[in-house]
Amino acid sequence: MDSETLTWIFLAGGIILMILETLLPGGVALFLGISGVGVGVLRWLGFLTDPFWSVFWWLITSLGLTIVIRPFIKRYLKGDRSFKFADEDYEAIDKIVDVVEKVTDFDNSGRIRFQGISWQARTMEGEIKPGQKARISYRDNTTWIVEAVDPELMVEGNKVRG
Repeated sequence: MDSETLTWIFLAGGIILMILETLLPGGVALFLGISGVGVGVLRWLGFLTDPFWSVFWWLITSLGLTIVIRPFIKRYLKGDRSFKFADEDYEAIDKIVDVVEKVTDFDNSGRIRFQGISWQARTMEGEIKPGQKARISYRDNTTWIVEAVDPELMVEGNKVRG
């Protein structure tokens, strides 16, 4: 392989690696690319002529940039993060819902309306008639376990006093 081809491989490879970093961020391809472009420029200027030393300096500068600069970039250039509970059951606990069909403690034939959808429900004790409000306690498979809510304790905002 002639010297000019190797120079172009370093330059093109470095640019491709830097572009790849924008598509698959990780902080390593950028440093490999910067080192490749740097070695390609040094080869083009005539400072590096031996292929062995070109690869050696590319490896050393890539390693040095990765070890020294990457921790600072990761600390100060953080990606976007968001947090949301993935447990819908946890978010549903203590929500006040409407009873659509009579909910009893002996079968799953009762139904409640939660988030605009009708769900199977049952109580731990007694029964709740249609039109009354209930509070979600937990979920057993696809059945919500609810308890009756005293209408006198109801206030705005789907919360209960007391």
